[in-house]
Amino acid sequence: MNFADRLMEKIDQKQSHVCVGLDPRLNQIPENIKDKAIKNYGKTTEAVAKSFLEFNKGIIDAVAEHTAIVKPQMAFYEQYGYWGVKAFEDTVAYAKDSGLLVISDAKRNDIGSTAKAYADGHLGRPDFWEGETLVNKADSLTVTPYLGSDGIIPFVDSCQEHDKGIFTLVKTSNPSSGELQDLVTKADSRIYEEIAKLVVCWGEELIGERGYSSIGAVVGATYPSEARTLREIMVNNYFLVPGYGAQGGSADDVIDCFNDDGYGAVVNSSRGIIFAYQQKRYSNDYKEAAKQAVIEMKEAINNSLAKEDKLAWQ
Repeated sequence: MNFADRLMEKIDQKQSHVCVGLDPRLNQIPENIKDKAIKNYGKTTEAVAKSFLEFNKGIIDAVAEHTAIVKPQMAFYEQYGYWGVKAFEDTVAYAKDSGLLVISDAKRNDIGSTAKAYADGHLGRPDFWEGETLVNKADSLTVTPYLGSDGIIPFVDSCQEHDKGIFTLVKTSNPSSGELQDLVTKADSRIYEEIAKLVVCWGEELIGERGYSSIGAVVGATYPSEARTLREIMVNNYFLVPGYGAQGGSADDVIDCFNDDGYGAVVNSSRGIIFAYQQKRYSNDYKEAAKQAVIEMKEAINNSLAKEDKLAWQ
């Protein structure tokens, strides 16, 4: 099975299109977790990393029954240097051991040998000592397309060789995305539409048994009308949909990201799930609150899909 086939299998098992973003912020980690880390490691970057890892493990344990895939955002880890990157790697490993797929949200891109190095490091196998192998556990990676095809093909090659996936930024959820992505081309189309057409081309040789490519797209929940257009262009490409919850996107907003078969999208929420314990309507136990929030999100999306006769399990 290719990456999309594996993702769909997990989605069927959990009956959930939710992706949980693992974006730890030190000031929102429960105090008892931080206090224990400081006691053992002092006020160091190592203590930050230990806090992140313990917190993430608790979140993963809480949501694993209700999500197919998690998405740690590299920036929240690498800002703390070596120890932060180690917490990222250990989080990926724990998620995989828990039976989840993982999107490494690192938004990499370059050209030539540098692009290949990124692709090898995140998806493939970098050069190593003879007879030794480095195992990269993440299943997929976010990438940026603005250097053109020669900045993407090395990632596509890694996907094909190692059964991994990528999600290319097409129409992002942030308010200023239109400054570039909505510009009109000489062909009287938007930049995001032209990128979508490239995504189709990059992914056409990697379509799996269930009709979806390992080459996907990032399409924000905050732009439902644009998502509708992009769904028509990228029929066989999976969408990673940010912008749900804290950024304003709702379950109804994401419906046009799905195909009529009830598949085609995973919808990400980060703060709304992992820091749900800070909201009064949830438990003050961060793990129980995360479980409550992910179930609520799963059911909201499934209910909205059912209303449009798109629920895959009807």
